[in-house]
Amino acid sequence: MAKSILARCEANGLRMTEQRRTIATVLEAADDHPDVEELYNRASRVDPRISLATVYRTVKLFEEAGILDKHEFGDGRARYETADRDHHDHLIDMHSGEVVEFVDPEIEALQERIAAKLGYRLMGHRLELYGVPLTKKDK
Repeated sequence: MAKSILARCEANGLRMTEQRRTIATVLEAADDHPDVEELYNRASRVDPRISLATVYRTVKLFEEAGILDKHEFGDGRARYETADRDHHDHLIDMHSGEVVEFVDPEIEALQERIAAKLGYRLMGHRLELYGVPLTKKDK
């Protein structure tokens, strides 16, 4: 089981102020891919003294320490998720901005075959699909 964000921060020797602890706790509870503004909104409900600048600095620190992964899904906002999660890909709803996580063994195998066919051993990848919901007419 993956260590908590707080435990990973401490293992990396990061100085954990009370505000950083609050931000880490908010990130740990996130089941989506929040941007800094959303993290700030959530963290400031817990501790109204937290500033937007503090959230920006903390997220950058966590990203540089390998605790968070940054994603840019083409909507002009950087979004974050914990870096130690199991591999998954993303489908981004271009209407709502919702990010759907998925794993598909066929896609994984295809990527491995393509890399091998081109003479490579695949070491990692990111797959982002962008789409709009099907309408009744499309189905």
